Amino acid sequence: MVELDFVKMGGLIPAIVQDEASGDVLMLAYMNAEAFQATLDTGHATFYSRSRNELWVKGKTSGHLQMVKAVYFDCDRDAILVKVDQIGGAACHTGYRSCFYHKIEADGVNVIGEPVFDPKEVYK
Repeated sequence: MVELDFVKMGGLIPAIVQDEASGDVLMLAYMNAEAFQATLDTGHATFYSRSRNELWVKGKTSGHLQMVKAVYFDCDRDAILVKVDQIGGAACHTGYRSCFYHKIEADGVNVIGEPVFDPKEVYK
């Protein structure tokens, strides 16, 4: 069993999610020990929702699941990197492929890419 330091940050550790094939950083979420174990057990990226105070399987509602291909942890054992196969094309609840679709440039902030789905249709 992997010993991660969930205590340091109040029971949660940051989880960076990266597309295994492209290397794109898709999102940042948080896991508690239960979400981490569920991720390992099921192969579906599972996180802890700080706003709802519950576990959530990424893509369960939208169909844009994240199939776990590899999990890495950092030297302090308080952050993880989850490499996934992003099913359905979008990781962000706003409909974009990545949650990191705002780019700061000299002329201001630009939106990168187009939404893959309409969140108003998915999250009714």
